[in-house]
Amino acid sequence: MKRRIAPWAWPLVAIRLFALLVLLLACVPAYYLLAPLTRRNPAPRFFLTSVGRISGLRVTMRGSSPAPDTFFLANHVSWLDVPALSHASGTAFIAHAGLADFAPLRWLCTLNDTVFVARNRRSTVSEQVEQVRSALRDTGALTIFPEGTTSDGTDLLPFKSSLLSAISTDDDTVAAQPVWVDYGSDAAEIAWVGEEPGLDNALRILARTKPVRVTVHFLAPLTGEDRRDRKALARGAQAAIRHAMETGAMENSRA
Repeated sequence: MKRRIAPWAWPLVAIRLFALLVLLLACVPAYYLLAPLTRRNPAPRFFLTSVGRISGLRVTMRGSSPAPDTFFLANHVSWLDVPALSHASGTAFIAHAGLADFAPLRWLCTLNDTVFVARNRRSTVSEQVEQVRSALRDTGALTIFPEGTTSDGTDLLPFKSSLLSAISTDDDTVAAQPVWVDYGSDAAEIAWVGEEPGLDNALRILARTKPVRVTVHFLAPLTGEDRRDRKALARGAQAAIRHAMETGAMENSRA
C-alpha cells in the first residue's frame, strides 16, 4: 500500500535531505583525511549517528555493555537500525552481497568496513572470514541481521544460519551478543515491510515531525551450547531476542 506524504510535510523532507547531503559532503573528505592518522576512523560512526539524528532518531541503550571484538546478532525492522546500532556501538555490518549491486551504495558501505556475504557461494567463505576479521580489527564490533530482511517489529522472522557461515563459532576471544532493536509502539509505523518501496519508506520517515524513539537492548552474550555451531548460534540469538520481546511486552502491559 502506498502511503502519501501530506503537502505540509514536504518542506521538512527537503530540509532533512539537504542536511543529509551537506553531512555526506563533509564526512567523505574527513574520512580520507583521518584514515592515515587513526586505526579506527571516527568519520563513519559520526556520519551514521548524524543520519539518525537528522532523520529524527533518538536512541536509548540498555543492558550489558558490549565488549571489544563483539559480533552482534540483531533483529531487523528498518534502515534506521543501522544508524541506531552505529550510534550505540560504532559497529560495522554484515550485509547480503545483493546490496552491493548499486555501486555508490557499495562504496559508502565499504567506508564503514561492511562485509558483503554471498549466502550460497561456499567458495568465498574463507575470503569472507578474513573480511570479518579485518572489520573487527578496524571497528571492534560487527553486526549481522540473521533474519535476512526486515520484519514488522512485533515478532521475529526465522534466523538464517547460512548468514552466519563467515563467523567463527569456536573463537572464545570474540563475544556473540544478541541485540533487540525496540521501536516500542511505533514499530508498525517505522517498519519497512510488504510491497512498500525503499524510497517511499525513507521519505515517509523523513516527513515525520514526531521523533523516532528506539531502545537498543544489549542482551547477555551467548555461551556454551549456543556457540557450538552456526545453527546453535542462530537458535540461541533468536530465543534470547524473543524472550526479551515477550518480557518487554508483559512489562508494558502492567504499566
